[in-house]
Parts: sequence; C-alpha cells; structure tokens
Amino acid sequence: MPSVVYIVDDDVSFQTAIRRRLQLAGYEVRIYSSAEQFMDQQPDDSRLGCLLLDVRIPGLSGPELQACLHEAGSTLPIVFVSAYDDINTVVQTVKAGAEDFLIKPVTSDVLLAAIERAIARHDVSRKLQSELNLLRAHVATLTPRERQVFDLMIRGKINKQIAFELGPTERTIKAHRHMVMEKMDVRSLAELVLIAERLGLSAV
Repeated sequence: MPSVVYIVDDDVSFQTAIRRRLQLAGYEVRIYSSAEQFMDQQPDDSRLGCLLLDVRIPGLSGPELQACLHEAGSTLPIVFVSAYDDINTVVQTVKAGAEDFLIKPVTSDVLLAAIERAIARHDVSRKLQSELNLLRAHVATLTPRERQVFDLMIRGKINKQIAFELGPTERTIKAHRHMVMEKMDVRSLAELVLIAERLGLSAV
C-alpha cells in the first residue's frame, strides 16, 4: 500500500502541480481546501504518510490545525509549505513538532526529500507506539498484587523487603515475582526497569 500525502492548501494551482509530482513519485495524494474539511474527513492515522500544510488557509490556520492534531494524539508528521517567510511562524511550528517548513515556490527535489524524511519519521514513531502499546498490554495482565510487586521490584526492593511491605511470605513474593517476569516477558530486573522507564512508571 503506498504512503499517503495529505495536502491542506486552498491554492488550486499548487494542489494540481503537487498532486502530479507526488503521484509520479508513487504516493497516494488526498487534497483538502481547509483544515475543517481535513478534520471532518478524519484521515486514517494508521496509514503511513504525512501532511503538507499551508499556514494561511480559510478558517482554521495551519498552526491551529497542527495544535488540534497534537491534542488529538495524532502521529502524522507535518511539513509546512507557505508563501510567507515569517520567522515567528517557522519557529512556532517547528517547536510544536513540525518536520519541516518550506517556502513556495519549492522545487520537486526539496519537497520530495522533506516528504521522505517525514514519512520515515512516521514509520519510526508508529513502530515505537506499537511497542509501547504491547508493553502496556503486558502490564494490564498483572493482577493487583503482581502490580504491587512490580512497583516495588522496579524500585530495587528484594523479596524480603517486598514481603515485609506487603505482608505475604517471602516464598509467595518469589512466586509473584516469577509471574511478573513471565507476564512482562523479561529475563532480568534491568529489562523490567527499562520497560517501566519507557512507560513513564515511577521508580521512586
């Protein structure tokens, strides 16, 4: 399935020229004349792709759409394309996570290179998100008691300390600890601590 490039720009001549360039390069192209139209049609965030976004469009502006997508948790990378070289807007959008900011007229080579970078980044971020979802699913399989043991393990507590804190015998804690390692699919405490860090679970 080809990667998809979403274009939000009300300049019809730009839409036509860009569509042709991108289709020749093997991309699927979807065009929207406003941010509202793009939001209404809710592009499939599971598809690999990127968003080519103008800054000044009728209704919701490019940076405002960027903020909406960020708030919605979208991983779709954004390449801004604008006829206006406004340094404040460039800084604002890039700080907010834009992949690139290109000034019209833009050459095919520059545009395609920016799109390739953006899609490569989308691929990486989707794989990372998929890994995190899998790790969260592993944590969700822990029983309430196993989760308590997990939390104390990542704080560096040994079986005797965990038993003292939670009440059961040391042998019971050892069994819980074994189940935690098995369910989390790890072979060492170091792996477990790294997973906890990736998921933002407190180890203090």
